Amino acid sequence: MRIADIKVGDTATSHNVVTRATITAFAAVSGDHNPVHVDDAFANATPFKGVVAHGILSASFISALLGTQLPGQGAIYLGQTLRFKAPVRPGDDVRTDVVVTEVVVDKRKVVLNTRCRVGELVVLEGEAVLLTAA
Repeated sequence: MRIADIKVGDTATSHNVVTRATITAFAAVSGDHNPVHVDDAFANATPFKGVVAHGILSASFISALLGTQLPGQGAIYLGQTLRFKAPVRPGDDVRTDVVVTEVVVDKRKVVLNTRCRVGELVVLEGEAVLLTAA
């Protein structure tokens, strides 16, 4: 999307169902085999009382939405803040929402609020700053 076409208040949304296979694949790609993510016996003995997805897996849903929808192809991250609010578990449908809060046309910069939810529960929130392609 061209910077001239992006306006404050523009939004984009995606849904991703997290499965055990998703978590296992993310562990393999990232190298993060923390047992709270991949070992039922270990995870059941934690305060989470079961396996939880990597927090950065949810953050990757934000990255995918920004790179494919808003601002879209060619966008480059300049920064992202993340506040992890609650765990994501196998079977959860993670809804990811981004909202444009600032557009700096001459610098091709876009600032967006970012949020992931499971139902009404916010599991991750933050702010992204991106450089647009054109």
